[in-house]
Amino acid sequence: MTLIAETDLQSFVLLRLGDRRFAVAANQIAELVTPSRIFRFPHHTSEVEGVILRRGRIVPVCDVAEKLIGKGLKSRRFYLIAQRCYGPQTEWVALPVTGDCELINAEMTLPSDSDAPHVSGWLSHAGDVIEVLNLAALTPGPSGMAPVAAPPQPLEARP
Repeated sequence: MTLIAETDLQSFVLLRLGDRRFAVAANQIAELVTPSRIFRFPHHTSEVEGVILRRGRIVPVCDVAEKLIGKGLKSRRFYLIAQRCYGPQTEWVALPVTGDCELINAEMTLPSDSDAPHVSGWLSHAGDVIEVLNLAALTPGPSGMAPVAAPPQPLEARP
């Protein structure tokens, strides 16, 4: 391998959702953890199942499988905790995965105009063409969240 070819390689984490594999840039990954208790609460963001507590942080759990493979996950092997950036802010998000994750080095091909917004590129690995995910497009952020309703105002007493 030449020096030029080595500089074009980037690190990616491959994750499995059902029968398909996807990739996320390795510099976006915080850690891979076993499933833990999900705290569920009433909210208006359907993409967020609940939250887990990890390293003193409240981490939203977003099952992106529905958008990517057409059905939600019934079983989970791990949570891949990734950093999601939107604007100047960065937050952790937990992505449920069904199989082992793998760290690889590969050259990414940029997406075309016809690709979905959640595709930030493509990899060729072990004979497969794998989508590199754009987490900002897959997971809810400030613009994707439902607006919070204003608290009801007390009725004025009429004389």
